Amino acid sequence: MKPILFSLLLCVPFTLRSPAVGGVGGQDAAPDGEGFIRDWLVLAPIPCEGSDNGANEIDQDQLKGEAKLEPKAGDKVKANGKEAAWTAHKTKDFYLDFKESFGKDLSEDAIGWAFAYVHAEADLDVKLQVGSNDQCKAWVNGVQLVKNDEGRTLEKDQNTAGVTLKKGRNTVLLKVINEKNNWQGCLRFTDKTGGAIKTLKISLAP
Repeated sequence: MKPILFSLLLCVPFTLRSPAVGGVGGQDAAPDGEGFIRDWLVLAPIPCEGSDNGANEIDQDQLKGEAKLEPKAGDKVKANGKEAAWTAHKTKDFYLDFKESFGKDLSEDAIGWAFAYVHAEADLDVKLQVGSNDQCKAWVNGVQLVKNDEGRTLEKDQNTAGVTLKKGRNTVLLKVINEKNNWQGCLRFTDKTGGAIKTLKISLAP
């Protein structure tokens, strides 16, 4: 019986499977059900140059060419006297909580950036929707589309701008400054009626 069993086993096809791609920065990462990006490269915290000056700091280019950034995980940056590294991060909710995840040693009068590569199957005319606590700016493909220079609490879709996502890879950058207390930001793309766009893919590598 043993030879027969061995022969049968040789006839059974075996398939070698590669590890599933997923998790933070995986090629199958996607926005959540409401369209919010929840996979980010995050650089934080960087101190403001002075206290209570978020309205001034939001217009400063602390990273020298921040609008054109194309980082990858592990890249180190020094700004305002502090070094930090871009870190892959998946949010627990629709928003990115900088204070909880990155602000253990510095969360007030601090600056953070969140970056993602967004892939579209075709050219898409969409709405960029941003919320923040406190000041923020947002860029798509190096073009600034949103700016808030006032302190506020986080809500969904506080700032809106129309934009065309091009077929293929697009760059998205969200900059958020915290003055005091909570430090959060959120970003999503919707159609013209506010519906989530579910065909987008998110990656964290160029």
